[in-house]
Amino acid sequence: MTVVEPAMEKKVRRRAWPALLHRVVKTIRSKGLVDRGQHVLVAVSGGPDSVAMLSLFHRLRSFWSLTMTAVHFNYGLRGAESDADQEFVAAFCRELGIPLDARRLDVQISSRRTSLQAAARDLRYHAMMDLAEKCGADRIAVGHTADDQAETVLLWMLRGAGLTGLSGMPAFREGKIIRPLYEARRQDILAYLRAEGQSFRQDSSNSKPLYLRNRIRQEVIPILQRLVPSTVDALCRLADICREEDCYLDQQVAELCVSMIRQEPDGGWAIDRSFLQQLPRAVQRRVVRDFLRRCDSLHRSPSIRTVERVLQAVTKSGRVSGVAVKSTRLVAGNDLVQFIPSGPRESSQDQRDHAASMILAVPAQVTWAGTGQVIRVQELAPRQARAAAQGRSCIVVDADRVSGPLVVRAWQPGDRFYPFGMKGRSKKLQNFFTDLKVSVAARRRIPVVVAPEGIVWIVGYRQDERWAPTMATERCLVMTAHEGSTGEGA
Repeated sequence: MTVVEPAMEKKVRRRAWPALLHRVVKTIRSKGLVDRGQHVLVAVSGGPDSVAMLSLFHRLRSFWSLTMTAVHFNYGLRGAESDADQEFVAAFCRELGIPLDARRLDVQISSRRTSLQAAARDLRYHAMMDLAEKCGADRIAVGHTADDQAETVLLWMLRGAGLTGLSGMPAFREGKIIRPLYEARRQDILAYLRAEGQSFRQDSSNSKPLYLRNRIRQEVIPILQRLVPSTVDALCRLADICREEDCYLDQQVAELCVSMIRQEPDGGWAIDRSFLQQLPRAVQRRVVRDFLRRCDSLHRSPSIRTVERVLQAVTKSGRVSGVAVKSTRLVAGNDLVQFIPSGPRESSQDQRDHAASMILAVPAQVTWAGTGQVIRVQELAPRQARAAAQGRSCIVVDADRVSGPLVVRAWQPGDRFYPFGMKGRSKKLQNFFTDLKVSVAARRRIPVVVAPEGIVWIVGYRQDERWAPTMATERCLVMTAHEGSTGEGA
């Protein structure tokens, strides 16, 4: 009996996993949010969603060999209540044995068009990305739920947004930010916390009707649910459909415009003005939105009002100089329209390093100035791809696991990838180059192929294993590099 009981207890614990944990694990696996052995930075406000998320990750920690760090931000906006939230999170993390980084952030509103909530959100994401870089976290987990997604879609709908706004929040963003509760309902989270006997904090500002999101949550959605009980599920499904179509259209526009776009030495981007003016209005919006998103430090999409304001300036005749929108300065000459980031200026070396960034359409080829390599990509069936993948300067990628547009650029501080042979562990690109004794001057010239999901290929050196074909792969991207390859193979 003493030999059998531990095994039986382990099976009972596995069967006893709560329904919410099973749902979150399914989401993580289906969306590829977390890999075994990764370091996850969990944002914990003290509210029910983030407390449940930290509790669930704690239960998965030993199963998936995860390293965990929690982060809490105290804005001090609610006085003693904010301090009590921080004390609660600190006590909860001590109970779970999870290190906590608690930070005070000073929220300042620099524009009348920026709300307090938006300013706090921007500050929070900047701080999380900075902390993830310092502690070596592979993922940043935030506690948005299906209900939050439904509210977001309605918010953007009321603002007159297009497909991008109606796409809501992605489960996986910028290769680092994840939403494990993406498919979980708020009522299920509260039920889980009750069953676990786990307390949490309530943010008093969430009940104030002065915020539009609160009114949508408290007034609009209950009415819609009385009319259509599956309202939240339907809105989340709408977001998923819009996101897929939005990504596809972005890729098509990128391929259409690839030869007309260049990156400027000052860190901005430029496009032929007459070409832009001749495009259909729907395509013009996408081109302008993409430029504005590139210039934003958090890669946020601009509002439709901002896009239309820029288009109005670009499409009228004559030169336009100094038009400023958030994070971007617009200069429209007779021949070119320039989009220049208006944030902190990069060093001259950074500008040179990033000047050659370019879109790699499918199918197409680009020439990388740093090495003289011609980088090509084409889509093939798996059997054809295996036959074509000859030599050290060629890789094959599962076409359905990476979206577009693909970008060829220089490496950037903080870049991470998952090299073959590392058993699912990530590695800083800087450390990878150091291990191979690649000089600082040489590494600046090496091209990196990047998808929205993350790094795909350190050209001539190593492929990221996350996107490698499997037995289930139906479409492949074959990437090759020729002329002046400087690496040691793919």
